[in-house]
Amino acid sequence: MNGPFDLGTALDLTYLWIKAAHIIFVIFWIAGLFMLPRFYVYHQESTPGSVEEQRWIERERKLRNIIITPAMILVWVLGLTLAYITGAWTQGWFHAKFALVFLLSGYHGYMVGYGKKLAKGERKASGKALRIMNEVPGIATAIIVILVIVRPF
Repeated sequence: MNGPFDLGTALDLTYLWIKAAHIIFVIFWIAGLFMLPRFYVYHQESTPGSVEEQRWIERERKLRNIIITPAMILVWVLGLTLAYITGAWTQGWFHAKFALVFLLSGYHGYMVGYGKKLAKGERKASGKALRIMNEVPGIATAIIVILVIVRPF
């Protein structure tokens, strides 16, 4: 673009700020995804219909709506912007990272859906299953960090 405003140049100048924001919102998102299954474990252990259960429902709703879902959206927006700026679309490590983030987003959706069912009184997953699900974000994050830093392919 030949004019007073060039989007490419503007994005290049703000690259480090975009990268910093991306990392910050990844931390928020993953921290929330670590917390959410644990909240569900405590929720399931509470007495159905109790004041304690209502408190867990509200905590879960706030965590989902105020922290992790907005953070996930910002991770996607900022990450796709970084991919555009750096031309990462042609690199193998990025394809693997993209696939893992896509799967992690699906996990996020599943966990949000499970929380809504749990709030309606449906307790389908065991506490043990939820504790195992709690490991998913950590494993995905470790692999993603290795892909981004080491770039093995």
